[in-house]
Amino acid sequence: MRQRTVRQSGFTLLETMIAVAILAIGVLGLAAMLADSLAYMAGSQADFIAQQKAQQAVEAIFTAKYDNTLTWAQISNNSVGNPQGIFYSTPQPIRQPGADGLVNSINDNSAPLDYILYPGPDGKLGTADDEKYPLGNYTRTVTITNFNGDSNLRSISVTVNYTAGRFTRSYTLNALISAFN
Repeated sequence: MRQRTVRQSGFTLLETMIAVAILAIGVLGLAAMLADSLAYMAGSQADFIAQQKAQQAVEAIFTAKYDNTLTWAQISNNSVGNPQGIFYSTPQPIRQPGADGLVNSINDNSAPLDYILYPGPDGKLGTADDEKYPLGNYTRTVTITNFNGDSNLRSISVTVNYTAGRFTRSYTLNALISAFN
């Protein structure tokens, strides 16, 4: 008598395990991407601070130039070849403005680190319990050069480097300033 083999349909245990492994790899990849996205988004406050600190430097230069606090020769980087320039061309900690009221100038050496002020436990800004967070993980570089060889037009480039979580970031703001009022 011949035995008749009945063919069964369905998945084997091996096929099921392979499918679960592939699904697990996909879910873990999505979870890792979500974690990276959340970590990157957590740095948005640091991004905003970097933008504001770059803008602060450019606005200070424009204000000093147009209210005649600085001469045209002083609106440049300080170096051996240009001792009249008052701005550092190397990355500097973000400090409070020095005696001249300008940021990243040669007068900032003894100024304390700049900080962000947050409301304290009472939730109100401007009260005695406000909290200061120094900007110790930020540096700012101000680079001033003649634009296209024109001695009456200068390019200002302000770069703020900082860390936000595990990411090292940079923000650069470029502007032009003229010798003429």
